[in-house]
Amino acid sequence: MQSPRGGFMHQAKHRIGRCAASITLAVATLLAAPAAQSQSNFPDRPIRLIVPFPPGGQTDNVGRHLGVKLTSVIGQQVIVENRSGAAGTIGSAEAASAKPDGHTLVIATSSTHAINPTVMSNVPYDVIADFTPISVLGTGPIAVSVHPVVPARSLKELIAAAKARPGYYSYGSSGVASINNLAGELLKMKAGNLQILHVPFKGSGPSVQNLVGGQIDIVCSTLSAALPHHRSGRIRTLAIMKEERSLGAPDIPTTAELGLPEVIAYTYNIVLAPGKTPQPVVDRLSGAIGKVMADRTFTEVLVRLGVDPSNDASPQRAVTMIRAELAKWQPIIQALGLGADTPIRSASPRR
Repeated sequence: MQSPRGGFMHQAKHRIGRCAASITLAVATLLAAPAAQSQSNFPDRPIRLIVPFPPGGQTDNVGRHLGVKLTSVIGQQVIVENRSGAAGTIGSAEAASAKPDGHTLVIATSSTHAINPTVMSNVPYDVIADFTPISVLGTGPIAVSVHPVVPARSLKELIAAAKARPGYYSYGSSGVASINNLAGELLKMKAGNLQILHVPFKGSGPSVQNLVGGQIDIVCSTLSAALPHHRSGRIRTLAIMKEERSLGAPDIPTTAELGLPEVIAYTYNIVLAPGKTPQPVVDRLSGAIGKVMADRTFTEVLVRLGVDPSNDASPQRAVTMIRAELAKWQPIIQALGLGADTPIRSASPRR
């Protein structure tokens, strides 16, 4: 039989346990309340949109147009900040380490999330774990263009000319191990191991300008960099490395339709937030950008820039694209001898 004292002690311990549990629950509720309130009020201050490249390139132009449209949709100013350096790594790392509250975003590209992790040994972020996908804006195909003096009015004729004169022609890109360089090497490989000299420049703009000036014969660049000069007749863009023709240049054939279906290369523009951003914030941002993508005036700007708007802008599509491009380029980079121990190009703009 239990003594009166033993029964009292048992009841006291039971009450203390219930009291401690109640206090723990109350404290947890109090701690969670500000976070939940913050998420429900998101955004409660201006949003930083980091462009990890200098002004003037494809990603910067896309980011600035997005900032204007997103400001009107989401109710807070979206401030575009160019945080360039180390081929986009500096700005991307800054976004990865930011507070995961949705007030810092970054526009990722093939360079920052598919190429840099393979060619650089010290990328300070994990392209999957350290970011939360928000939305896919679009893709900009890589274009193959020639100076008018080159005796080729089609990609087939260019390949034939290169085979007839091994080592005679040179092509420019935006830098060693850039998406444009990798695209050029992929074309050379799949077209029969063409012997064409690679000349790296500090960005797509300078490479195209050197083509216009006749310093090089061929250039692999983003379509956005080549398109104005193609339209003016200063260069001839022979093909884009894509499965289907670009909305902004329906007259330019694709490598796929020209018999090179494996020569596909583009740079994407994907909006990311820091890793572990709360789902309500992700939903708010994704929904707001979805409204921007539904705005025809915005997608028309993308098309004029040589960027094909995404038909699926969802976060799920974003992470699928990042994983697929990373898996695609890793073996190509390694086959070309451009792995992490290879001297890397200078920290210059590539998008």
